[in-house]
Amino acid sequence: MLDHIFLTVSDTDRSIAFYERVLPALGIVNRLDYDGKHGPAYHPDLKGFGAKGHVFFWLRQGTAAPEAVHVGFVADSEAMVNAAHAEALMAGATEIHPPGPQLHYDPRYYAAQVRDLDGYSLEFVYKSWQHES
Repeated sequence: MLDHIFLTVSDTDRSIAFYERVLPALGIVNRLDYDGKHGPAYHPDLKGFGAKGHVFFWLRQGTAAPEAVHVGFVADSEAMVNAAHAEALMAGATEIHPPGPQLHYDPRYYAAQVRDLDGYSLEFVYKSWQHES
Protein backbone atom coordinates (compact mmCIF):
# COMPACT_ATOMS: atom_id res chain seq x y z
CA MET A 1 0.00 0.00 0.00
CA LEU A 2 1.31 3.47 -0.81
CA ASP A 3 1.56 6.18 1.83
CA HIS A 4 2.12 9.18 -0.43
CA ILE A 5 3.23 10.42 -3.83
CA PHE A 6 4.86 13.69 -4.94
CA LEU A 7 3.82 15.08 -8.31
CA THR A 8 6.11 17.74 -9.76
CA VAL A 9 4.08 20.49 -11.43
CA SER A 10 5.08 23.50 -13.50
CA ASP A 11 2.76 25.99 -11.77
CA THR A 12 1.86 25.12 -8.18
CA ASP A 13 -0.91 27.70 -7.79
CA ARG A 14 -2.59 26.61 -11.03
CA SER A 15 -2.36 22.94 -10.02
CA ILE A 16 -3.70 23.63 -6.52
CA ALA A 17 -6.74 25.32 -8.05
CA PHE A 18 -7.26 22.38 -10.43
CA TYR A 19 -7.00 19.70 -7.75
CA GLU A 20 -9.06 21.68 -5.22
CA ARG A 21 -11.86 21.59 -7.78
CA VAL A 22 -11.51 17.93 -8.87
CA LEU A 23 -10.53 15.93 -5.79
CA PRO A 24 -13.54 16.76 -3.56
CA ALA A 25 -15.70 14.77 -6.01
CA LEU A 26 -13.72 11.75 -4.76
CA GLY A 27 -13.98 12.68 -1.08
CA ILE A 28 -10.42 14.07 -1.01
CA VAL A 29 -11.13 17.25 0.91
CA ASN A 30 -8.21 17.80 3.29
CA ARG A 31 -5.43 20.26 2.40
CA LEU A 32 -2.07 20.79 4.04
CA ASP A 33 0.87 22.98 3.07
CA TYR A 34 4.36 21.93 4.16
CA ASP A 35 7.13 24.53 4.28
CA GLY A 36 10.27 22.84 2.95
CA LYS A 37 12.57 24.92 5.15
CA HIS A 38 11.47 22.75 8.08
CA GLY A 39 12.85 19.60 6.42
CA PRO A 40 16.35 18.51 5.44
CA ALA A 41 18.46 20.66 3.12
CA TYR A 42 16.81 21.35 -0.24
CA HIS A 43 13.48 19.84 0.79
CA PRO A 44 10.78 21.33 -1.46
CA ASP A 45 7.67 23.11 -0.32
CA LEU A 46 4.75 20.70 -0.66
CA LYS A 47 1.04 21.23 -1.19
CA GLY A 48 -0.90 18.22 0.07
CA PHE A 49 -4.33 16.69 -0.45
CA GLY A 50 -5.95 13.86 1.47
CA ALA A 51 -8.95 12.40 3.22
CA LYS A 52 -9.83 11.06 6.65
CA GLY A 53 -6.73 12.55 8.26
CA HIS A 54 -4.29 11.05 5.74
CA VAL A 55 -2.57 13.46 3.35
CA PHE A 56 -1.18 11.34 0.53
CA PHE A 57 -1.12 13.35 -2.69
CA TRP A 58 1.50 16.10 -2.73
CA LEU A 59 2.41 18.73 -5.32
CA ARG A 60 5.82 20.32 -5.62
CA GLN A 61 7.10 23.01 -7.97
CA GLY A 62 9.49 21.98 -10.73
CA THR A 63 9.70 20.57 -14.21
CA ALA A 64 6.71 18.36 -14.91
CA ALA A 65 7.35 14.88 -16.34
CA PRO A 66 3.88 13.74 -17.41
CA GLU A 67 5.09 10.67 -19.28
CA ALA A 68 6.62 9.36 -16.06
CA VAL A 69 3.48 9.16 -13.90
CA HIS A 70 -0.08 7.85 -14.10
CA VAL A 71 -2.22 8.40 -10.99
CA GLY A 72 -5.31 6.31 -10.31
CA PHE A 73 -7.71 7.76 -7.74
CA VAL A 74 -10.22 5.46 -6.00
CA ALA A 75 -13.88 6.29 -6.41
CA ASP A 76 -16.59 4.75 -4.23
CA SER A 77 -19.15 4.59 -7.05
CA GLU A 78 -19.71 5.10 -10.74
CA ALA A 79 -21.33 8.43 -9.85
CA MET A 80 -18.09 9.57 -8.21
CA VAL A 81 -16.14 8.64 -11.35
CA ASN A 82 -18.61 10.63 -13.45
CA ALA A 83 -18.44 13.64 -11.11
CA ALA A 84 -14.63 13.71 -10.94
CA HIS A 85 -14.41 13.39 -14.73
CA ALA A 86 -16.87 16.26 -15.23
CA GLU A 87 -15.07 18.50 -12.71
CA ALA A 88 -11.70 17.76 -14.30
CA LEU A 89 -12.94 18.72 -17.75
CA MET A 90 -14.52 21.92 -16.40
CA ALA A 91 -11.20 22.71 -14.67
CA GLY A 92 -9.28 22.46 -17.95
CA ALA A 93 -8.28 18.80 -18.20
CA THR A 94 -8.32 17.02 -21.55
CA GLU A 95 -10.12 13.74 -21.95
CA ILE A 96 -8.30 10.49 -22.59
CA HIS A 97 -11.40 8.32 -22.24
CA PRO A 98 -14.90 9.04 -20.93
CA PRO A 99 -16.50 7.25 -17.98
CA GLY A 100 -17.47 3.67 -18.66
CA PRO A 101 -16.61 0.02 -18.10
CA GLN A 102 -13.03 -0.85 -18.94
CA LEU A 103 -13.78 -4.25 -20.45
CA HIS A 104 -10.13 -4.91 -21.33
CA TYR A 105 -9.48 -5.12 -17.54
CA ASP A 106 -12.76 -6.42 -16.12
CA PRO A 107 -16.44 -5.71 -16.81
CA ARG A 108 -16.76 -4.40 -13.23
CA TYR A 109 -13.86 -1.92 -13.69
CA TYR A 110 -15.51 1.49 -14.26
CA ALA A 111 -13.24 4.44 -14.92
CA ALA A 112 -12.55 7.69 -16.73
CA GLN A 113 -9.19 9.12 -17.65
CA VAL A 114 -8.00 12.68 -18.26
CA ARG A 115 -4.79 14.67 -18.57
CA ASP A 116 -4.31 17.40 -15.98
CA LEU A 117 -2.93 20.85 -16.80
CA ASP A 118 0.65 19.52 -16.95
CA GLY A 119 -0.33 16.51 -19.04
CA TYR A 120 -0.29 13.91 -16.25
CA SER A 121 -2.62 10.98 -16.81
CA LEU A 122 -5.27 10.81 -14.08
CA GLU A 123 -7.72 7.96 -13.76
CA PHE A 124 -10.82 7.95 -11.58
CA VAL A 125 -11.57 4.30 -10.82
CA TYR A 126 -14.45 2.35 -9.31
CA LYS A 127 -13.83 -1.39 -8.97
CA SER A 128 -17.09 -2.73 -7.57
CA TRP A 129 -15.53 -5.90 -6.18
CA GLN A 130 -13.27 -3.83 -3.95
CA HIS A 131 -16.29 -2.20 -2.33
CA GLU A 132 -18.38 -5.30 -1.66
CA SER A 133 -18.83 -6.27 1.98
